[in-house]
Amino acid sequence: MNFFDVVWRSLLSIVALFFFTKMMGRKQISQLNLYDYVVGITIGSVAAEISTNLDTDFFDGIVVMTVYSLVSVFLSFLTVKSIVLRRFVIGVPIVIIENGKILEASLKKAKFDINELLQEARISGYYDISKIEYAVMEANGKISFLPKSEYNAVTPLDMKIDVNKSSLVSNLVIDGKVMDNNLKM
Repeated sequence: MNFFDVVWRSLLSIVALFFFTKMMGRKQISQLNLYDYVVGITIGSVAAEISTNLDTDFFDGIVVMTVYSLVSVFLSFLTVKSIVLRRFVIGVPIVIIENGKILEASLKKAKFDINELLQEARISGYYDISKIEYAVMEANGKISFLPKSEYNAVTPLDMKIDVNKSSLVSNLVIDGKVMDNNLKM
């Protein structure tokens, strides 16, 4: 195996991966649903194969990555337009706690066990399941928790307190350079 050929092919596959990931959008790198996960793994596998297997035609690998990327972009477009396709490709949320009761059938449907549910509850700050009204497993595998009303945090609105409007903050100095536009804001 020629070391420089592997390095060259690796660099080209990294550039191709970066390009395809940019083309597929930020969703690909944030919260992955099952389909996006499969596409990401496959494209990564193809990139590794064309980088290290000198018997594999490099441009055939680029064609494969292009096809997977284009299909992903096309499916993203279609799933925005069709709720049926979106439910099939991306999935639907599953209610796993309802009215404070754990739904065993929903846990089985989600292929999730009680220990994983308790772990996710603790990670989200719920050490006492009795304080949760609803828990929903989202299509990307994350769990959203809705506390019972009596356990919601009090807000300034609840207390009828006027507060200053929040705004975004900007970095004034980045890498030792003053950001003039940010400074003006």
